Amino acid sequence: MKGLEFYKLNASGNDFIIFDNRDGIIYRLCKDVPDFVSKICRPHLSVGADGVILIENSDKADFKWRFFNADGSEAEMCGNGGRCVARYAYIKGIAKSEMSFETLAGIIRAQVSSSKVKIQLTDPRDLRLDYPLRFNDTEIFISSVNTGVPHAVVISDDIERIPVDEIGRKIRHHSVFGTQGSNVNFVQIMDENNVKIRTYERGVEGETLACGTGAVATGVILKEKGLINTPVRIWTRGGEIINIFVEDKVYLEGESRIVFKGELYEEALL
Repeated sequence: MKGLEFYKLNASGNDFIIFDNRDGIIYRLCKDVPDFVSKICRPHLSVGADGVILIENSDKADFKWRFFNADGSEAEMCGNGGRCVARYAYIKGIAKSEMSFETLAGIIRAQVSSSKVKIQLTDPRDLRLDYPLRFNDTEIFISSVNTGVPHAVVISDDIERIPVDEIGRKIRHHSVFGTQGSNVNFVQIMDENNVKIRTYERGVEGETLACGTGAVATGVILKEKGLINTPVRIWTRGGEIINIFVEDKVYLEGESRIVFKGELYEEALL
């Protein structure tokens, strides 16, 4: 494990550890990749991150990725991770500034301009508006859509007062979403061009500072309901304002930051 190179990148407060695995080095070193991921994502005890991305070869695009949440579970897509992997691929010479990469959700296209990255996500599907979820003697009205991964959206007048972890966990595990569950976004419309968001993410199992696919899901649902213009500015918990374009295709645009380049040692797994 000594000398295994990785980069750590950040987008909207979400941080990701990225490995170039085109030669399969991770599989040679790790028999249990989910266990490896969960160990190096631990804060304080290891590198610490919201997820791990492995870049691999593809015969359909410039490269393929495998995306893992911090708990080791593999996810279909991650918008902020997509911004980070696109910038990494560009600075490492794996792809040009306009690129495509293969995910479990489909082919994602990206354009890198300095630190700003704009990605085109797969077409949204399974859109449902304004239906109730029942919890004992209460119910919460949500809308939902799959923007590469499933998302529920709850509109609120004041998201600062919402216990995101508590309510998000209940919605995330509701039977309507099956065994895979759903990410949950709590949104507050400031005006037709600006929306605040807080997100509970499955895999992390708590509130994160931002979620790219959640921001896109919010844009898609609010546009369908006629509540916003496009592009809409999504104000994340991490402080960044993400631009979401809902047109014939959907796009996510924002900054990505290179935090550091490092070498992994076996002690990171202890």
